[in-house]
Amino acid sequence: MIEMSPRFIPYTPDVEAEEPGFDANLQTIIARMEHYITGSVAAEGTGQAVRDAHAKGYGLVRGEVQILDGLPEEYAQGIYAAPGRHDALLRFSNGSPHAGADARLGRATGLGLKMFDVEGPTLLDDEPDTGTFDYNTINAPVFFCNTLRHYLFIQELFLNANAYMAEGVRGRHRFYRDYVTGKGTLDEDDWAWEEFLTFLRVSQRPLVNLLLSTYTTMGAVRHGDYIAKVRIAPDPACAAIVAERRMDVTSAAEVFRPALAAELSKRPYTFDIQVQLCVDLERMPVEDLTVEWPEELSPYVTVAKLRLPQQDISGEENLRRMDALSFTPWRVTAAHRPMGRMMRARKEVYRRSSLLRHRLNQQERREPRTADEALPLKAPLIHH
Repeated sequence: MIEMSPRFIPYTPDVEAEEPGFDANLQTIIARMEHYITGSVAAEGTGQAVRDAHAKGYGLVRGEVQILDGLPEEYAQGIYAAPGRHDALLRFSNGSPHAGADARLGRATGLGLKMFDVEGPTLLDDEPDTGTFDYNTINAPVFFCNTLRHYLFIQELFLNANAYMAEGVRGRHRFYRDYVTGKGTLDEDDWAWEEFLTFLRVSQRPLVNLLLSTYTTMGAVRHGDYIAKVRIAPDPACAAIVAERRMDVTSAAEVFRPALAAELSKRPYTFDIQVQLCVDLERMPVEDLTVEWPEELSPYVTVAKLRLPQQDISGEENLRRMDALSFTPWRVTAAHRPMGRMMRARKEVYRRSSLLRHRLNQQERREPRTADEALPLKAPLIHH
């Protein structure tokens, strides 16, 4: 039984902070992003434009979200206010802006979740009536940047990470120095120590099967009347029987996708969608993404089950359908509005990234109305 606390912080817009130079910095970030995506057609070796983050997808997976009945009032907010079921799609990915062999990419992995038949307009001005609802999550509870000013140089470092790492130890040390000092642009008192230490924490995540990671929104989101973070965590009983657990990226060019495909071809799987409500804006800040919200202050509570049926995702057609889709934290209803300046910046960055990528790849950019339209559910592989 969950003991309810009267201390949950109510949602009000004034918990968010403005950042000097936000609009100008955002335009610079968008310009760099568009330059990278345009060049990626030739540079990344795929013959197509890739995303400027989470460029490599590991598979598109069918799922179903079951919103639980009998939730406490504070958690039964927005789309979770009443029990129900929604078809869903999941895109598993690597967080890097680069494609290529898994060994050359970082340890951050992502889960994009798209739910269907969600009532109410989205917060996207150019597609309010899609009926879809997205979460963009990664396998860490924190993020390594808090301001657009810092993101300007962090973005540049990540886009050029391969060039740094090609120099071995010297290049890695130069990458670290440039991260902390903002490539020499920051005063010593403003060096990005917290961001850098968080980057190290994220970059040292264990290499495990994608089904064994816990994925979070990193930034805060509105949860109806309250403020929350959301995570997608493996159901313990399902996680216990995953066969391929640790990923050895030196063993083959591709390890994550084959392991995911093999697991889903054998059995269904379940994640828990969980909500952590804010009770203390000092210890659970909205604007400082390097701070992990303490679970002893406010535990994560399961509000829905995300069930993945046994299925075959092994074919090239799966990857083609995956790359045609867009996921954005802002394709949500107002009751689940992303919060904080970094989440605010993602709205236009994701939109412009998707527009350019689809245009360069000559793909129609249109939200599917049903999961079947985007990915017909195929039977699992059967070996005789």
